[in-house]
Amino acid sequence: MSRYLTISLAILALAGCATQAEQVAAPVLTKEAVATQIGEKPTPTSPPTGQQWLYGSAEGTIASAQTYQAMAQFVRAKALNRAIKTQAVLADGSTPDAPRFDSCGTKPLAAVFDADETLIWNVGAMRFMAEQGKDFDPAIWNAWEKSGAGKALAMPGAIEALKTMRDAGVTIIANTNRTSANAKGTEDTLRAAGLGEFKHGETLFLMGDDVTGSSKDARRSTIAARYCVVALAGDQLGDFANAFNAKGISVADRKKLATHPAIAPLWGNGWFLFSNPVYGPSIRGGYDEIFSAETKWEPAP
Repeated sequence: MSRYLTISLAILALAGCATQAEQVAAPVLTKEAVATQIGEKPTPTSPPTGQQWLYGSAEGTIASAQTYQAMAQFVRAKALNRAIKTQAVLADGSTPDAPRFDSCGTKPLAAVFDADETLIWNVGAMRFMAEQGKDFDPAIWNAWEKSGAGKALAMPGAIEALKTMRDAGVTIIANTNRTSANAKGTEDTLRAAGLGEFKHGETLFLMGDDVTGSSKDARRSTIAARYCVVALAGDQLGDFANAFNAKGISVADRKKLATHPAIAPLWGNGWFLFSNPVYGPSIRGGYDEIFSAETKWEPAP
């Protein structure tokens, strides 16, 4: 072998080693590998990311089922314990950062639920609006309230949990911002989803039942006057206290109020929150509201 050939082969070998080193240092991620990090992005023919997660994913199903299981166990234990019970509803005039809770006395027990994305997934309406390129349309939603029976699904774990609570002697009540004008449609929808019977004015309370609009505080007080509410459940903080929806409250202050030490122990212990990345007052905030300045980062050049 000539001296020149030996040198050429050595150069090629070194080049090959350098190429291999570069490949190790900067691997090319496959589409499947990228998907494990950022998820599959929606297209014009697929739903928004929030709907993909909530309605389609195994994670969304498990999150619902485990919250329902925990709530059913909590409520059943409350029903079996004959010690003096306290309302889970904030007493009139109190706030999350200065809460008061009334004693129940001898009132019958109840658990109070929001309906939409708490008892049922509104998959029929949400799919239709997404396919129309709409986040929300009041006219479509009004039609859905009237005629959606059979097209909404009971949330994972809901049917079994409600049976456990009812078997323990606890009344199930829905307090929702569906409208009182469409009461029959909501009764039909909940029944068709396998969640049992709900009767407007007795076990179903709706927006329009009083003059306070979308605030549920007055309706909660009405329910608490009749029942000992041992648990509240919803997908928005307004399902627990309207103070969380105060006009002009910042993203940071809302979060601070919801995690105030005075009520923090209630989460999972009387107040049960279901995941909803699809809509509601939680879906807001700019970069500077969501991310603190001290966490800002960028890769070195």
